Amino acid sequence: MTKIETILVVDDEKNTCSGLKTLLGREGYCVECVHNGQEGLKYLEKNPAQLIISDIRMPEMDGISFIHCLKERHPDVQVIVMTAFGGLDSYIEAMRNGAVEYIIKPFKMNDLKRIIERLEAESAA
Repeated sequence: MTKIETILVVDDEKNTCSGLKTLLGREGYCVECVHNGQEGLKYLEKNPAQLIISDIRMPEMDGISFIHCLKERHPDVQVIVMTAFGGLDSYIEAMRNGAVEYIIKPFKMNDLKRIIERLEAESAA
């Protein structure tokens, strides 16, 4: 992965989506939002994204299933998992399925920005 230009947010909470779209948009990223894993996979069939920020608990397809399917189809796309229901089991499952980072809601925007900057720096090295 090189420079992150497009971030896909996958979350059924509309406030989370709109907040991330606004705040990350101010940082210069193109941010697109979908509301479940199935919509995320459909989006990625036609549109590129360098980074996915996905919730775990969503209707229709949860975040873990989404990451698993995503990694089969798009193995190079990096995924940050966010959840309000953090626990060791979900952390292990997310990381085992290919997430590169796990963040607990509510989180500080500066923390998320640092994670994204670190991912960009690591991919440039």
